[in-house]
Amino acid sequence: MSEAARSLLQRWGASFRKGTDFDSWGQLVEAIDEYQILARHLQKEAQSQHNNSEFTEDQKKTIAKIATCLELRSAALQSTQSQDEFKLEDLKKLEPILKNILTYNKEFPFDVQPVPLRKILAPGEEEHLEFEEDDEEGGAGAGSPESFPPRVPGTLLPRLPSEPGMTLLTINIEKIGLKDAGQCIDPYITVSVKDLNGIDLTPVQDTPVALRKEDTYVHFNVDIEIQKHIERLTKGAAIFFEFKHYKPKKRFTSTKCFAFMEMDEIKPGAIVIELYKKPTDFKRKKLQLLTKKPLYLHLHQTLHKE
Repeated sequence: MSEAARSLLQRWGASFRKGTDFDSWGQLVEAIDEYQILARHLQKEAQSQHNNSEFTEDQKKTIAKIATCLELRSAALQSTQSQDEFKLEDLKKLEPILKNILTYNKEFPFDVQPVPLRKILAPGEEEHLEFEEDDEEGGAGAGSPESFPPRVPGTLLPRLPSEPGMTLLTINIEKIGLKDAGQCIDPYITVSVKDLNGIDLTPVQDTPVALRKEDTYVHFNVDIEIQKHIERLTKGAAIFFEFKHYKPKKRFTSTKCFAFMEMDEIKPGAIVIELYKKPTDFKRKKLQLLTKKPLYLHLHQTLHKE
């Protein structure tokens, strides 16, 4: 075994034990975080090119299956439903497999599939899926959805050059209020500027994954530079904010809700805007509020004008 492989296995083993310890002690938030972090590391290794990996293709498949189990356990800890959960005692069976991955040659003990590259559904594609936020189907052994082009959160663009007499807009996404904020996995927000027909007027940007989850809020504190001078946006344009999160059981990233800000709402300072049910309605024709509770997207706007 190379030193690099030995070091990886030691780090993974320590993280695995840390997560199961938290889980055993009832420190569920800490366990979920540890499981999700380790799962991402395992997925990254499993999807690495052969020449850059310390492991064979068969070993990487097993590593990817362990990552799936970690995500399923994480989802189980966040679920209020007890059936079809992936239990702690099930997860503990995987520790010796991870520790001895280089010599493991038996059948994997659970009927799961490696999680593919995370899927991002394009606008409208969610409408053809059957789902309810609080009634997830599937679990271990569930099939993967069709392949959609992957996009990585964090594709932010710099501010445009200033022009005399023209105004640029920076929007700081502070936080979003959700009743189940703590249960959202790898949440981020996609920001787009659309005309009345839902056509993009600027490049779409994704925030990095949220900084933290606290009570009923997911905190971002990230600046978005709108990629067009305000004076050049068409009449009736709107800025959309789609809140997205990863669903381990369905193995894709889904839009949970959305909000939008119209041109007459562009003004310096803080603003809170309402949240609407998915799928995202870029034409703003059939809007339904997400909840009657006072939960909003909290923004702060800064205008730059020469």
